[in-house]
Amino acid sequence: MSGGENLGNHAGRPSSWLAVAVAFAGFVVAGFGMPLESWLMIWIGIGLVVVGAVLALVFDIMSDVVIDAPRVGMRAEKHR
Repeated sequence: MSGGENLGNHAGRPSSWLAVAVAFAGFVVAGFGMPLESWLMIWIGIGLVVVGAVLALVFDIMSDVVIDAPRVGMRAEKHR
């Protein structure tokens, strides 16, 4: 890596992980509600997924995406 390159951080911000964790918790709650045939759990899970999606929009989690510079060496090897 040269001194001038900034590859960024792939870890993401804590606020982004909070949004993902809330949405994931919603999937888990709804997933447990399905075999138990508990509509209450399913709707709570759906609600958590929606809250996680709203948090993701508010926190702008897509701004955490890091686009690395293209790897020219690897691209040149494919053409051989």
